Amino acid sequence: MKLQNILWVAIVLIIPGNVWAYGDGGSGGAGFCKQMTFSEFKPANTAEVAPQSAFSFFASGATFPNTIKVTIKGESVPVTVAPKRNGFEATGKLPNTLKGTFAKINIEARGANQCEVTGGWLVKVTE
Repeated sequence: MKLQNILWVAIVLIIPGNVWAYGDGGSGGAGFCKQMTFSEFKPANTAEVAPQSAFSFFASGATFPNTIKVTIKGESVPVTVAPKRNGFEATGKLPNTLKGTFAKINIEARGANQCEVTGGWLVKVTE
């Protein structure tokens, strides 16, 4: 019996520690998702703008350009995405239904490893 117990202990000690590890090594998605960013918002955050004003923003190169979606007050807004520097510039226009109100321009996009990143900014639409 003692010999059998000693063999089991020997086997357990011989097997490398990474075989017993659970989950990934931490080199995956979360770090990559941090590389996906939105910036260069135009007009600036909380700016006052006229109805149907143009807006634009920059999406980092880690973003899949065909996944960039913009919504304002629950309404999908079409955007044009073009390569710019090491990323993409998205441009669009505020819907004509927005007048005399605040509106958040909501952005969502995906990248590698099924990363989904959201962002946006607020504008005040005049009458």
